[in-house]
Amino acid sequence: MEETYTIQRLAKEFRVTSRTLRFYESKDLLHPTRVGMNRVFSHRDRGRLILILRGKRLGFSLAEIKEMLDLYDLGDGQVEQLRVTLDKARRRIVELDSQRNDIDAAVVELQDGCRQIERLLAEKGVDAKEAAE
Repeated sequence: MEETYTIQRLAKEFRVTSRTLRFYESKDLLHPTRVGMNRVFSHRDRGRLILILRGKRLGFSLAEIKEMLDLYDLGDGQVEQLRVTLDKARRRIVELDSQRNDIDAAVVELQDGCRQIERLLAEKGVDAKEAAE
């Protein structure tokens, strides 16, 4: 018999709230069964949750994550799922590289600005460290 999980058990294991799990269910990302009023999550749901959380951490939208997960059941040995996931991952890398470049440029600009402000304060006889306090 397959191991099942309660909403509390999954929430605790993955450090998310029960509300988060219910939200993922409402977005058709998780598909627990019901036993009375209780949600019962399968091993498959647990695996999907791992992938959902990984996808979120990597910056994918829930719609993108759902698209990738739903391709699992096409019956093509996951070929299309792997192709789509690879394409999305490559695009995400491009986005992250661009963001990194933007961040690097912002850091350089801020450092230059700080040096200019420190110089102006020094010209006014104010120690930049004292001014920051």
